[in-house]
Amino acid sequence: MKAGRILSYVAICAIASSAAATANAQSDKVSDGFVKIGVLTDLSGVYSDFSGTGSVVATQMAIDDFGGKVLGMPIQIVSADHQNKADIGANIAREWYESGKVDAILDTTNSAVTLAVVGITKEKNKIVMIGGSSTTRVTTSDCSPNSVQYIYDANSLANVTGKALIQQGGKTWYFITVDFAFGHGLEKITSDVVKAANGQVLGAVRHPLNTGDFSSYLLQAQNSGAQVIALANAGTDTINAIKAANEFGIMRSGKQKVASLLVFISDVHSMGLRQAQNIVLTETFYWDLNDETRAWSKRFFEKTKKMPTMVQAGMYSAAMHYLKSIQAAGTDATEPVMNKMKSTPINDFFVKNGRIRPDGLHVHEMHLFQVKTPQESKAPWDYYKHLATIPPDQAFSPMDTAACPFLAAKK
Repeated sequence: MKAGRILSYVAICAIASSAAATANAQSDKVSDGFVKIGVLTDLSGVYSDFSGTGSVVATQMAIDDFGGKVLGMPIQIVSADHQNKADIGANIAREWYESGKVDAILDTTNSAVTLAVVGITKEKNKIVMIGGSSTTRVTTSDCSPNSVQYIYDANSLANVTGKALIQQGGKTWYFITVDFAFGHGLEKITSDVVKAANGQVLGAVRHPLNTGDFSSYLLQAQNSGAQVIALANAGTDTINAIKAANEFGIMRSGKQKVASLLVFISDVHSMGLRQAQNIVLTETFYWDLNDETRAWSKRFFEKTKKMPTMVQAGMYSAAMHYLKSIQAAGTDATEPVMNKMKSTPINDFFVKNGRIRPDGLHVHEMHLFQVKTPQESKAPWDYYKHLATIPPDQAFSPMDTAACPFLAAKK
């Protein structure tokens, strides 16, 4: 009897020792014993509706769907509001990396914040997956082996929306541009697309972020006589500009077309179809595109009472791709995870056959839509008519290895 008890005790000790060894081995593969994702976004400002809390919810959904653990270790999430200020965003990112044990930052919506965070992420050898920022600097002059531009860039927005409007006869353009890196880049790249198609840019005017009154800017654009008044802004700036254009009668005149180079379904919802109708726009994702997008969006809606934007859906996809890459790499160390992310195609409800290029740009299909009229809409959030699917090689501009310092150095 005593011998049996001794054998049982030995067996229990052996099992416990084996479990501890397994746990230690897994812990060795995961720094700090957990994987922590930080969602750095606009929680209270001009871009909060299309990113913000929705990006945090989407990231948490990905963590939950993954099972809450990776390589046997727990997955944690933190979030913060960068207030659309580069210095605040940079300080949060530095604190998260240095003392908060954050492994990867998601979203960073706002190009100025993004550029600051990309630099710190490279310095700390962590990972940033960019959501609602279009600046091409993150894949050219400021490109880094530690960053991924996941949703879109200014080239894709200009290539899809810009070319579509030119084909519809919009040969002369005037820009109303938000006065920071995002707006400047979008205006420059779209201007290049217009000129390459033998169109003309008649002028441009800059406005501060979070502008309430667009009347003077629209008056200048109206007086230019341009066929296309292009809004190189986003969020509430876009909403305010389109509402003012309706008040000025520009949208109904038939003489000039107001085009937004970056519109989200949240903007259309805020404006209503009466004001937003017939706008042509580019999206990576639309909730009602197919059965997969509808199924995931229904789950998101249950949590937020809103349909997701492409940024919010994209942050779910980005978080899931990051976690799958940790699992496949067998570690959360930056270099092997980035290598796995870049070598693994992305196929989910968000994109099909997406791939992350060596310069960090996620290339994939883009979609051209037109906003429905109130008469065409059959249900709440039924806002878009699908016009075309643009393949990756037409939506995104070719990679410029020479413009990306870390790739150029490898030559």
